[in-house]
Amino acid sequence: MEHPDDTETNNETETKPDADTDETTYHSQLGIGKSAFEGLEPHFEHRNYEGLEYRHVPDYRRGVERGTVLIDGKVVRGFPKVPRTLVLKTGIPTQFDRNERIAVEEKLNGYNVRIAQLGGEQLAFTRSGMVCPFTTRLLRRLVDLADLFEAHPQAMVCGEMIGPENPYTAHEYPGVDSIAFRAFDWRDRESGDPLPVQERRERYEAFGVPQTPLFEIVDVDNAAASVQEIIRELDAENREGVILKSLDGNTLLKYTTSASTNSDLAYAFSLPFDYGQAFMFRRLLREGFQTVEWDEDDEDARERAHEVGESILCSMREAIQTVEDGDTLGERHTVRASDETIDVLFEHLRGQGLNIDIEDDYHEDGDRVVTFCKRTPSSNDTIRNYLDGHIVSE
Repeated sequence: MEHPDDTETNNETETKPDADTDETTYHSQLGIGKSAFEGLEPHFEHRNYEGLEYRHVPDYRRGVERGTVLIDGKVVRGFPKVPRTLVLKTGIPTQFDRNERIAVEEKLNGYNVRIAQLGGEQLAFTRSGMVCPFTTRLLRRLVDLADLFEAHPQAMVCGEMIGPENPYTAHEYPGVDSIAFRAFDWRDRESGDPLPVQERRERYEAFGVPQTPLFEIVDVDNAAASVQEIIRELDAENREGVILKSLDGNTLLKYTTSASTNSDLAYAFSLPFDYGQAFMFRRLLREGFQTVEWDEDDEDARERAHEVGESILCSMREAIQTVEDGDTLGERHTVRASDETIDVLFEHLRGQGLNIDIEDDYHEDGDRVVTFCKRTPSSNDTIRNYLDGHIVSE
C-alpha cells in the first residue's frame, strides 16, 4: 500500500549545517554543478541521528531523487519515483522499448527502506531520507547483510518491510508472522545506478537475502496479457500488484490490483477527514480504466462498483458510528521487538506530536509486544462537530 501520510520513524532533531563539510565533494558526488547544488541547498532538511549530522531532500527535486542523503561526506541516493500505467496494453509499450524483455516482480504491501553501510554501521533510510532507528535496529535480527557489505561496500540495499506486526502498513503475507524484509532492488549508494535484474537476484541469493517474487520475464508485445493474468491471481489473494522492470534495471513501471485499491480506500475512509478526500480520486481512476481495459460486462462492472462503494461508505459509516458511540478513531498497529527498539519507536511518534494510546503491552519469548493506537484528531473532531449539529456551507 502507498501509505497516505508516509509517516517516518526517527529519534532525530533538527540541527544546523556542518560548517566543516566539503560541499564541493557533495556536488561532484551528486553529478551536478556547483550552482545547481547551491540552488538545491535550501531544500535540504538538517537532522541529527545519535550524534551523526546529515541532510536529506524530503521531496523530489530536478536531478536529485527524493530521499537523497548527505551524511559524513558521503551520498546516499534516494529511490527513483516509479511511474504508473492505468492501461497495460498502451502503457507498457510507451514506457519500454519495443524489442525489450521485461521482468515482472511482485509489488509488496509494506514500507520502503534503503540500507547503506556508513562508518561501519548499517543504517536504514526512509523514503524521504531520514535514518529510521526502529528499522535500523530491527533489521539486525531479520537479515544478515555483513558479508554483502564487506564484498560490496558501495551497495544500497533497497527493500520492503512487510507483515502484520508493522508500525506503518500492516498486511498479511503467507509465512510472515510478525515483520520481515524483502529486497526488491540493488543500487550503487552514490550514483543510484541499479544492477541488472538477473545479476541482482543472483547476488541476493548468494548472500542469503530474501527477495520479492519474480513471476516471469516476458517480451513487451506479450507483457500486457501476461501481467493481466498475474494481476487477476494477485487480486484473488488480496495482494498489491506488480513492478515491471527492464532487464538492465533502469526502467520501472507499476500496476496494482483492485483489491489493493479497495483496501486503500477502506483505510482512508476509516479516517475520512485525515486521508479520504485527497486519497480517493487517483484510486477511482485506476478502477475506471481497469474495468474498460479488461472489457468487463455490465454485471462485472456493477460488482466492481459495489466493492468500491462498500470500501468507501461502509468504512466511513463505521468511523462515524465509532465517534457517535464515544470511542476514538485511530491507526492501530502491533509491533514486536526489544524493549529498547519499542522505546525508540514511541519516543519518535510522541516527538512528532502524535497521541499514542497503548492498548496492550506484554512480553513474549523475550520480546516486548505492544498494540497501540495513533489517534487522529482531524477525523475525530470533525465527525463530532457534524454529529453535534455543525452546519456545512456548500
